[in-house]
Amino acid sequence: MTALARLEDHGDHAVVINMNSTRRGALSPDLYQAIARAVNLAEESRIRAILLTSEGGFFCAGGDLNVLIDRRELSEEQRRGKVDELHSLVRGLRAAPVPVVAAVEGGAAGAGVSLALAADLIVAEQGVKFTAAYVKAGLVPDGGLTSALARMLPRPLAMEMCLLARPVAAERLAALGAVNSVVPAAEVLQTAQDLVAALVSGPPDAQRVIRHLVATAYEERETAQLDAERDAMARAAGGAEAGEGIAAFLEKRLPNFGSEKGDI
Repeated sequence: MTALARLEDHGDHAVVINMNSTRRGALSPDLYQAIARAVNLAEESRIRAILLTSEGGFFCAGGDLNVLIDRRELSEEQRRGKVDELHSLVRGLRAAPVPVVAAVEGGAAGAGVSLALAADLIVAEQGVKFTAAYVKAGLVPDGGLTSALARMLPRPLAMEMCLLARPVAAERLAALGAVNSVVPAAEVLQTAQDLVAALVSGPPDAQRVIRHLVATAYEERETAQLDAERDAMARAAGGAEAGEGIAAFLEKRLPNFGSEKGDI
């Protein structure tokens, strides 16, 4: 079976490459494992920075809806466990002892936005969009997305992204400080690599303390928010709205959510 992610150990830094190009970089067990291994390398003091990137033209499209269809057959408790796997990934990146850089090419959607915002520094391709697409499938954000958006963006824009799933351009996010650099497609990876090189040449102990201080400024709120997202997603994934939303997405039609009150 073809690997859907790869970890490259460059000695002073690690590169995690999302290779699930046929699914627009959707999350995969391979990606989870590659990121976990990169964090382990950092904890062993073998690397000084982590770079998240992709092959195939799209950073990450979030969860695979075909997988979510199968999860509807699980109990709510089992679905909570599946969301916890994603949240462990996000918590691992947040708690890593080294800086994390994301190179966002093509765009990011759903939990792919959560993954990008889990990085400390973000370089994005000009014109790419960040889309919190959950509501289109009758689902709710997870991966720490609501806490990240609440910290980084004005409330009306966070609501626009989550309630309407409207794509937001990297340029707009950069103007608000949520993205560090927006560059032409041909320069994204090199710009991100330049940031990694600058981090690697810096003082590791000071960087570690700085990351801890910034993280603890948000930590308690984010931890509680991750748990709230997990519970809401576990309920939503088994509900009627998600059944209709996921089916409509896969069948390439508009969903019919009706007017009755949902179960989340």
